Amino acid sequence: MPYLSEIQHRRVIEPNGNEVGKLADIAVVPQGQFPAAQWAILSTPSGEKVVRWGDLAQEIGHLRLRNRLETTPDAQLPPEALRLARDLMDKQIVDTHGAKVVRVNDLQLSEVDGQLRMVGADVGLRGLLRRVGAETVAERVAGLAGRRLPRGIIPWHLVEPLEAAHDAPAKTAAVRLTIPHAKLALLHPADIADIVEEMTADERIAVFQQLDLETAAEALQEVEPEMQAAIVTDLPEERAADILEEMDPDEAADLLQDLSEERRDELVELMDKEEAKDVEELLTHPEDSAGGIMTTDFVALPREFTAAQAIDELRAKKPDPQLTYYLYVVDAEGKLEGVLSLRDLVVAAPETKVSDIMDPNVLKVDAETPKEEVAALIAKYDLLGLPVVDARKKLLGTVTVDDVVELMLPRGWKKRSLRSIAR
Repeated sequence: MPYLSEIQHRRVIEPNGNEVGKLADIAVVPQGQFPAAQWAILSTPSGEKVVRWGDLAQEIGHLRLRNRLETTPDAQLPPEALRLARDLMDKQIVDTHGAKVVRVNDLQLSEVDGQLRMVGADVGLRGLLRRVGAETVAERVAGLAGRRLPRGIIPWHLVEPLEAAHDAPAKTAAVRLTIPHAKLALLHPADIADIVEEMTADERIAVFQQLDLETAAEALQEVEPEMQAAIVTDLPEERAADILEEMDPDEAADLLQDLSEERRDELVELMDKEEAKDVEELLTHPEDSAGGIMTTDFVALPREFTAAQAIDELRAKKPDPQLTYYLYVVDAEGKLEGVLSLRDLVVAAPETKVSDIMDPNVLKVDAETPKEEVAALIAKYDLLGLPVVDARKKLLGTVTVDDVVELMLPRGWKKRSLRSIAR
């Protein structure tokens, strides 16, 4: 298969053999799996000339015009056209397999049913070597060492161009590439975070504008804290508020603390009242206290519930799996009375009151307890979570083992470390 670097700058001759210029670039409309070459941009002594690709015939070592240059009609590139060399070479794409941003070193072309098409992006070392004419030599050297040069081709149908800035000049527009957002959304949130951290600010905003809210929230929680604040600051207010609503309350509170007071107030005002109330409550507690690191997401069951009613409640609310490790029992005023496990609930007779199967001896901490003491208790008793209560013993939230990990490492380190462990 030919590559763009192999045919770019080839001589262009007329039917009589006279050289009239060189091939400067090829243009396509990025539609379909493998876009067809539709235009050729020629460099001639009188300047640049755009012709239809069909006006040229490919021959060994050169391209031949089907008619004389002066009689070949000028073509116009539509706004959506991409010039392969100018707009795509040396720009960046997302590699979904490695979950990283890589550079386009060359473009793979292929004759499909008699039509030249763009079929892949070469992001490997071969692409660079090919452009400087050293691929063959490098292959020989690698062969002597008993190795082969790896190929780094990403099929074109897995990438799509982001729009260039509208106010950018045509020759300097910073067109970069990314995996279509529908495919990006299928990645693990930590992988999405790794990818967006390598993008420009505008590209990050484009991604978080188009991801579904749940995916956007999960990915934003994995992004480094400083970049989280930048993204939420740059996003439109309504979109930022919607994403914050989907985040874990403690994560949203941490993020809001990194924003300016004006921006923080704007976003909290736009959030759903119930979600905003949870976040505002977390913001009232000192950052280094149990109240400052707890989450307000937990499962609380009224003490008068039967086991059957409690199970129905869980079915209706569909809580996250990590919230079902401990099921807390509260009275009519929300005061913590006991705890039971999901297993205790499932094996109990349906008519049994949860107050009869709960453990009333619950280890708990006040909201003002220093976070170091909370971490020590969780570690000492090997707990997955620890309830947090106010002075009247009303259940306010829980500190999870994840929150403890965050105490042991700085926020940014914690995210990066957990991503590495997950892989």
